[in-house]
Amino acid sequence: MAGMSLVSIHNAQTQGVALFTAQQVQELDRLAIKQTDNEGYELMEQAGEAAFMAILSQWPSVRQLLVLCGKGNNGGDGFVVARLAKQHEIDVQLVLTCDVTELSGFAKLAAKDTFAEGIQVVPQAQVFWPDVMDGCVIVDALLGTGLNSDVSGPIKQLIEKVNVSKLPVLAIDVPSGINATTGALQGVAIKARTTISMIAFKQGLFTGAGPAYAGQVRLAPLAVDKKIVQSQAPSSRLVNWQHLQKSALFAKRDMDCHKGHFGHVMIVGGDLGCGGAVSLAAGAALRSGAGLVSVATRPEHVGAILASHPEAMVHGVNSGQDLQPLLERADVIVIGPGLGLSYWGEQLLQQVFALTTPVVLDADALNILAKGRIGHNLAERTSVMTPHPGEAARLLYGKEVKDGDNGQIQNDRFASVSQLAEKFASSVVLKGLGSLICTDKQTSICSDGNPGMASGGMGDVLSGIMGSLLAQQVSNLPQALHEVASSAVCLHSAAADEAAKEGQAGMVAGDVIQQLRGLLK
Repeated sequence: MAGMSLVSIHNAQTQGVALFTAQQVQELDRLAIKQTDNEGYELMEQAGEAAFMAILSQWPSVRQLLVLCGKGNNGGDGFVVARLAKQHEIDVQLVLTCDVTELSGFAKLAAKDTFAEGIQVVPQAQVFWPDVMDGCVIVDALLGTGLNSDVSGPIKQLIEKVNVSKLPVLAIDVPSGINATTGALQGVAIKARTTISMIAFKQGLFTGAGPAYAGQVRLAPLAVDKKIVQSQAPSSRLVNWQHLQKSALFAKRDMDCHKGHFGHVMIVGGDLGCGGAVSLAAGAALRSGAGLVSVATRPEHVGAILASHPEAMVHGVNSGQDLQPLLERADVIVIGPGLGLSYWGEQLLQQVFALTTPVVLDADALNILAKGRIGHNLAERTSVMTPHPGEAARLLYGKEVKDGDNGQIQNDRFASVSQLAEKFASSVVLKGLGSLICTDKQTSICSDGNPGMASGGMGDVLSGIMGSLLAQQVSNLPQALHEVASSAVCLHSAAADEAAKEGQAGMVAGDVIQQLRGLLK
């Protein structure tokens, strides 16, 4: 196994980890095969060796492997794993989802070498799952990166059995049933404990359904020349707060600085009964370093917000006319938290669109925009939209979409965020597991965050952080926009990860705000 190495995503450089589509990885594989002898069979053996090494590393007491092989090259990798296990005196059960005669190319060669070790194929129907011994690990080498349709038939049944078994699974390249490019669930997918991605990271492992099924993701670069991988421009990058916090954006403040150096954020929203949303956004903006924070809201909410945030300047506004002079003082405007869909909210949004101040659009500002009743000038200004999938669907398809009815968005989050950015001439953060940040055709994925964030008000906190960081870098916009937007998303999620150390259930948006200052120090 000389020359094999496993690389964690946490070894990322500051600019993020390069990610690729399935098509790009197939091209990398083709270029790498040209580099090796034996028409690429050597590369398949390297992949199998890397997968087997990962098994020994993570499950050193493994005594049995249940290797599930399809008919493609992914199955060929599985054959190599089975052969190595037998050579290391580990019991092997090998399940093949096609007839042996259907194998071709490198997979056929791998099967021939594996059968020469005395390993026989166990028919799927004869695998007696309850009798699988302790110390068993399942190897998923069924479908690989080429999947582009829903899983069905016997393979679907096999995947369902694997998931019911609760046995640990190592997936080779991508969990079978997950689209390697989009992260979409193709009907059903194997839930892996670990996924080992060959040559390069596939972007679908880090957003959509991908993270929930991939488990821990590791890279096996194999003996592929780095120049080959570097010849392909990444389709996206994986970013996290651990690395973005080292950016010059968060350099130590000068001794002679004052509040004017760190921007003035104006937060607009909070229709009747929704004052908590703008209060959360204001708290997040304050705790993430803005020099000045103002709030424009219904007069009924002024007292409560001042009591929570005496550092903020809180104004009651009854109309767009009341708002107009307040907006002119701001470096960045955040509009949407608790804005509502009434005429009051529409008036305020119209006033915001009368200016060219950098703007963050969230929540009901997006829903009003989706209704198409008012125009916008986003092409003339720096802007960031922060929709969740339901809001994104309303913006893209111009129809009533319930928040849970977002399949069209989730089927290809990359295409959706790109289409939104183009349609509205705006930078877009598509929230959800593996939030996407798309600015000027550059896309990043945030790897921070946890399920405790599935509670009300989290988006309001993000909008406040986003406005704050934009205001602090307003003189560097739009050049620094992608880095600022990515930093805001990762800071928000990292703060949630800190808050979740006390438990995910019952975590609220205010808990996240309390973690911001510590992360920024």
